[in-house]
Amino acid sequence: MKIVSWNVNGVRAALGRGLESFLTESAADIVCLQEVKARREQVPNEFTGWHVAWNAAERPGYSGTATLSRTAPLSVTHGIGTPELDTEGRVITSEYDAFFLVNVYVPNAGQELERLGYRATAWGPAFRAYVAALAEKKPVVFCGDMNVAVEEIDIARPKQNVGSAGFTPEERQDFRDLLAAGFIDTFRVFEKGGGHYSWWSYRAGARQRNVGWRIDYVCISPALLPRLTEAFIWPHVHGSDHCPVGVVL
Repeated sequence: MKIVSWNVNGVRAALGRGLESFLTESAADIVCLQEVKARREQVPNEFTGWHVAWNAAERPGYSGTATLSRTAPLSVTHGIGTPELDTEGRVITSEYDAFFLVNVYVPNAGQELERLGYRATAWGPAFRAYVAALAEKKPVVFCGDMNVAVEEIDIARPKQNVGSAGFTPEERQDFRDLLAAGFIDTFRVFEKGGGHYSWWSYRAGARQRNVGWRIDYVCISPALLPRLTEAFIWPHVHGSDHCPVGVVL
């Protein structure tokens, strides 16, 4: 089973940049999209042949997630069950026979770190408790834009970005706590070196120079590790400031 995750930075824009072709060429069984910036009815005739779960933000044109699956899930849940944290469409959970799949778009701390407190002390702990509770029932795969480069190896210029959104001590510790709750960063199972990123600024030719950040992840419960055969980042796929990431189980 191939699972792909991609922050498309606007699904309608991505459809104009070849998203439909990508869905076919990826040969994915499940595709998790983040930052769709649309309601389901705004893209009514797309994604033929997929079972679609959609979680739009209350605020128009903002945030949101969508999960596309070739096989119908057993159940679908929107949000994490905390009303004050579930207004931005950031989580979809799809249950399958062997695991729960959680598609997540973690809040950004903001350029001036105006949402750092919300991100690190409210949203982060609540999400961690949510996936840990799921893992008590069956194994979990969670994937998406986590909006944090957790270690220095995950960012091209760590010294220059200490304290920046996505590389604050609070965000990095929150992600470490999430892994410590019983999850594995799949990409690091196979690749220990640097230079592998999933997001690049649109400024100053950052992508062409590979001055990026690894902020998109697929993480799994340890019980799924024997089934993990591949974890990948696809920087050759354009159409967003992020590139797709994924795994094969």
